[in-house]
Amino acid sequence: MDSFLFQAVIYLGVATLCVPLAVRMGFGSVLGYLIAGIVIGPLTGLVGSETEALQHFAEFGVVMMLFLIGLELDPKTLWSMRGRLLGLGLGQVVITGAAIAGVAWMLGYTWQVSVAVGMIFAPSSTAIVMQTLNERKLNGTRGGRSSFSVLLAQDIAVLPMLALMPLLGSGGIASSRAAEEAPRIGDGESAQMMADAAGWVDQLPGWGVAWMTVGAVAVVILGGRFLTRPIFTFAGRARLREMNTIVSLLFVIGVAVLMTLVGLSPALGAFLAGVVLANSEFRHELQADIEPFKGLLLGLFFITVGAGIDFGTLIGAPFTVAATVVGLMAIKGAILFGLTLLSRLKGRDRILFTLSLAQAGEFGFVLVSVAVTDGVFGAELSAILLLSIALSMLLTPLLFIANDHLAARSRDHSDTAPDDEIDEKGEVIIAGVGRFGQVIQRMLHGLGLTTVVLDRDIQTIQLLRTFGLKTYMGDPLRPEMLEAAGLSTAKVLVIALDDRAGAVRLARMAKAANPDIHVIARAYDRVHVYELYRAGADQIVRENFDSSLRAGRYVLEKLGWSETDAHAARDAYFRHDREMLLDLAKLWKPGVPIDRNPEYAARAREYNKGLENALLARFGENPEAARAVTSDDEEEEVVAEAPDEKTA
Repeated sequence: MDSFLFQAVIYLGVATLCVPLAVRMGFGSVLGYLIAGIVIGPLTGLVGSETEALQHFAEFGVVMMLFLIGLELDPKTLWSMRGRLLGLGLGQVVITGAAIAGVAWMLGYTWQVSVAVGMIFAPSSTAIVMQTLNERKLNGTRGGRSSFSVLLAQDIAVLPMLALMPLLGSGGIASSRAAEEAPRIGDGESAQMMADAAGWVDQLPGWGVAWMTVGAVAVVILGGRFLTRPIFTFAGRARLREMNTIVSLLFVIGVAVLMTLVGLSPALGAFLAGVVLANSEFRHELQADIEPFKGLLLGLFFITVGAGIDFGTLIGAPFTVAATVVGLMAIKGAILFGLTLLSRLKGRDRILFTLSLAQAGEFGFVLVSVAVTDGVFGAELSAILLLSIALSMLLTPLLFIANDHLAARSRDHSDTAPDDEIDEKGEVIIAGVGRFGQVIQRMLHGLGLTTVVLDRDIQTIQLLRTFGLKTYMGDPLRPEMLEAAGLSTAKVLVIALDDRAGAVRLARMAKAANPDIHVIARAYDRVHVYELYRAGADQIVRENFDSSLRAGRYVLEKLGWSETDAHAARDAYFRHDREMLLDLAKLWKPGVPIDRNPEYAARAREYNKGLENALLARFGENPEAARAVTSDDEEEEVVAEAPDEKTA
């Protein structure tokens, strides 16, 4: 029953059950993993004492996550973050640590214990916060970027914390102990395994350690710049898909081991390596190879956190634990809110920044272990601190849910920068300039037509302005922004938002404000088409539909069909699918999955069978006799046949 496979079945099975339920209920995957851990740990006892060792292994997911984050940044972007790193980040660590230490000292603890508790509670959870920001697509907002800056600064600050902890213990500083704890700098990663390898570095004089550190950083930078291409090229000659995965893992794990050997954080080393490779041609290959491992290990880490919650301590000292958790999150929240005033974060960004970082983090587990080993405090206080850290992490997904509700009520809707003043009106308003909206804007701009383009992403706007395409900073979901853009007089509104629900809301809002405006909206799938249809959109374009039809036409041509016959087959499918979509839209029921709508499913089966019969009857035996449509213009005529109908 204690075999590896049995334990794997338990972890994977409970994750399969709990995580989808949590996501479906709107709690996010992190809370699902934590609950899964509680189920197999404290509630049922299905996992035993191996949880702590497994947690150290799973924390390598944090290393991979920071590597992937680094791939999204380049050195120029990282340099632009220096103000937030030094101001917000280090300021939060110092102020929070001092405040919590002061409270602990007033409660009667010695100054050594108080300082240790302050250092333990100062960092937040990089794993939970970054995972949740990514899931909720908040990492691109100003509040999300500020949160990341603080988390990165906290990772840096853990290094001196680990160095200072032996000073607070009863045994003072011992080189042998420092050697044993040096690997713990790596986010609790494989401490025992690395202890022997790190010992020789500790025997070096101070200047020797400094040179080793500089050398390790140089190896990461130079290796990432000059060795990545030949290594990937050599491995690629094997023509085995798994070789790319092996090389990607080798790169990340190798950097982590190197950083640990010189007493630095593997997470920070991996982040640095990611930044170095941000402009590499292998960036997307690395992302694709590392992402599955990162997600699996982070999920495993969250499960082990839940499984490690000691409810016996909670039952034995409920008021102490509750007061510790509430006090911790209240103090951190108050300090974070104060920092938003100094950094001029406003509205939704202020709320997000305050609530997202109010918990303790995974570094706290490492620091508690070091403190106990160095004799700073005993097992009783250690149990309370570990439980408080875990419970604060457990509450974090709920804080993000609270953020959603508070942000919706916030009057300030600026995520990144103040809205622009719109000084012109146009016949066409384009809401959103991602890949879809940019093509439309460039085409209309090339024809000399005036468009008013709104978007919330300041980086995209600045990029387009660099190429001479005028775009305005502003949230198109705000009625006042739409009015300033000329909604009341515009002829066409193009909805090209990445926000699926926001697109539906915008279509409904635009039609309510100006019933005569023609709304053309991008849809992600059929269900989104139905939602936009009900919201009042006049023409709905599925983002992959036309390109899929074109690809299908190419397939037919390569199979020997003439270009004319391939066009005819494509357009026959288009007309049939459009007719089916309009009919099924009337049977679609909001909130009811289409596979649980009997009328919808029955009609869809009829149409699919009819499509197959129609295409076979027309093209199956003699495509030459079925030539009908001979140009792309016919597709537009199909739309024009029923101008009063909504088209998709």
